[in-house]
Amino acid sequence: MELIPENVQSYPRPPVVEPVRQRVLVLLGGAVVADSIDTLRVLETHHAPTYYIPLADVQATLTPASGTSFCEWKGRAQYWTVKVGKIKATRAAWSYARPTPRFACLADHIAIYATSMDACFVGDTQVTPQPGDFYGGWVTPNLMGQIKGAPGTRHW
Repeated sequence: MELIPENVQSYPRPPVVEPVRQRVLVLLGGAVVADSIDTLRVLETHHAPTYYIPLADVQATLTPASGTSFCEWKGRAQYWTVKVGKIKATRAAWSYARPTPRFACLADHIAIYATSMDACFVGDTQVTPQPGDFYGGWVTPNLMGQIKGAPGTRHW
């Protein structure tokens, strides 16, 4: 399935959640971290889409990592260390155990930083990480517009 062009500047604020109609695959150390056809993605103005994979489709071991963060839309996030075999990626994923009512569908899902993995795919397309070290969106070649996350863009 070909990815349709999307302009991140036309994504809504507040964000919306939509189903992903393609397979999502995450790899680390040559092993499968997650493989799902039931993924959700969050679309928010100037962000690359953030993909939320059902915990039932995660094949890696997840252990709590330090720290939390707060999203004005989704609530308090918890961070996770991802381990497959002997490979460990510290604070490489996050989830919302008790998301706000508007984002209740994200409970029992996890988002993974593409920058911490060997490869992440949406369909046959390998993603690149959203710029910066805070946001966890996945950039695909069909995205247009200015994606926040690079220095100087975090708080606009």
